[in-house]
Amino acid sequence: MLTTPDPETHVYAKPPAHANADWTIDQDWRSYSDEEHDTWDMLFARQSKMLPGRASEAFLKGLDILQLSKPGIPDFDELNQILMDATGWQVVAVPGLVPDDVFFDHLANRRFVSGNFIRKMSQLDYLQEPDIFHDVFGHVPMLADPRFADYMAAYGRGGLRALKFGTLKQLARLYWYTVEFGLIQEPEGLRIYGAGIVSSYGESKFALDDESPNRIQFDLERVLRTEYRIDDYQQNYFVIPSLDELLRVTVETDFKPVYDKIVNMPDIAIAEIVESDLVLTKGTQKYAMSKSGAATVI
Repeated sequence: MLTTPDPETHVYAKPPAHANADWTIDQDWRSYSDEEHDTWDMLFARQSKMLPGRASEAFLKGLDILQLSKPGIPDFDELNQILMDATGWQVVAVPGLVPDDVFFDHLANRRFVSGNFIRKMSQLDYLQEPDIFHDVFGHVPMLADPRFADYMAAYGRGGLRALKFGTLKQLARLYWYTVEFGLIQEPEGLRIYGAGIVSSYGESKFALDDESPNRIQFDLERVLRTEYRIDDYQQNYFVIPSLDELLRVTVETDFKPVYDKIVNMPDIAIAEIVESDLVLTKGTQKYAMSKSGAATVI
């Protein structure tokens, strides 16, 4: 049984000795090296420069509210003072990936878990797991928006229910296609709000500009049935009309009847278009077809 993490994945089998029972640890901000702060600054400068006109209004406003443009890796103590005042959320450090029940419990109680490590300079464009840049730059600005903050807390409560129902696979797809890789329709056009996109230089362009992916109007049942890939750019993006609508669907829907309805329906394959879809952009899938090897699908 693992007692130390895999150095490539920061996966523990149980909380390490320096962690609390809920897997939280001290961020230990003073221990970051100059190189680690420089890595954050490089990533921040690159992403923040290209996101105006691409990222959602809520995300860009969150960057300003949280003062994330200050040099160096954010100190959670300072960050949480602002975030708590804005929406009652806080960021808590963890040593790596945490169990599902721990993750959902933190979300339900308005705590967002973040790895306290940052990628190496050699990993600027790809990292196989979320680091502090993905977690804080990608996720936390949206938590400064009251609507999205309420959505995330509702998702945490829903996750605890899904564990009891045995429907975690379906609910995970909702997180993937909204929190991580969601697009939103704004008056000026499509914009990014998903953390997996806004923290990725390449996908920030691909998701909006490339002809390859499908862009489909968000539908809850459709999303819960749709597979996704974890190893490359997405082949589908789902577009919400507004954060108000995303929150409304989440809090007004009793998910148990939805799970019961779709339990015997087949999963919808990546890139598949179904009859009920409102397709905003039918992708060519040229990028995916150009890649060798099979996709890692969930």
